[in-house]
Amino acid sequence: MTPLSGLAAIVTGAGRGLGRSHALHLAELGADVLVNDIGRRRDGGRLADGVVEEIVASGGRAVSDHGDVSSWSDARRMVETCRDTFGRLDILVNNAGIVRDRTLARMSEREWDDVLRVDLKGHAAPAVHAMAHWREQAKGNGGPFGGVIVHTSSLSGLMTNFGQGNYASAKLGIVALSATLALEGEKIGVRSNVIAPSAHTETVLETMASPGGPPLPAAGPGFDFWDPANVSPLVGWLASPTCQATGQVFHVAGNEVRLFAPPAVIGLFRTSGRWTLEELERQLGSGFHRWPNALEFLETLGDRAPADG
Repeated sequence: MTPLSGLAAIVTGAGRGLGRSHALHLAELGADVLVNDIGRRRDGGRLADGVVEEIVASGGRAVSDHGDVSSWSDARRMVETCRDTFGRLDILVNNAGIVRDRTLARMSEREWDDVLRVDLKGHAAPAVHAMAHWREQAKGNGGPFGGVIVHTSSLSGLMTNFGQGNYASAKLGIVALSATLALEGEKIGVRSNVIAPSAHTETVLETMASPGGPPLPAAGPGFDFWDPANVSPLVGWLASPTCQATGQVFHVAGNEVRLFAPPAVIGLFRTSGRWTLEELERQLGSGFHRWPNALEFLETLGDRAPADG
């Protein structure tokens, strides 16, 4: 029996890139998959429908959904469609996202709002309705029912990246959202984790800082380090019943997975009574850490060219 046999999954933004790879991989592992994507191909066809056809052609079961992940009502219908089609919902992979890169000094209100709406609210809306479904299932079962959510952040959120203030804000917000869902999901057996993938997708290639850079070296003979398919096995593991991880943040690139630590206190300073400016300057005036840069970090991965998902 395949690891996810008998389980049903939703993958948002699954018409291409990482989402498509995740949907195909979960289907390969035995899951029934609802493929969500609002987008269309250049010929007018639905991106989600094409991925469904791929899964069905390989012997799997899948259904498409064309709803807006940032719409509360569309997200509710997505959960209902999965439940009604497959009889259950076990896995939610929040993958949908957009970029509208611009420095903050030049960013428009719409560019800010669009990214926060799709990337952050577009993670929250499906999660809210999935959690409500699992809560009702747990009440009906008289105990924990289970459920898994895998969210998609980015090194731009965990670190920083020039010209991505809107995107970074949304992606770091996703980490807090997942941590809250992990806490609230404990009593009903729901796990929630975050991946920050680095891979060459269509969106990444369009927005890379150095699109004319040198070819990407492989990590080994015949191995494409930046292939989006390298990310999906981690999603499959996080979704599997044997996985116990919850509230965690992982970076995945090629054949490497990194586990991020939660925010930690790195210094404690005290004074007698209320702080004065002079005392603050004396104790806090130096020794600060520079916030890490995503592109600089990625350049350390075997001297490979940067690519952030």
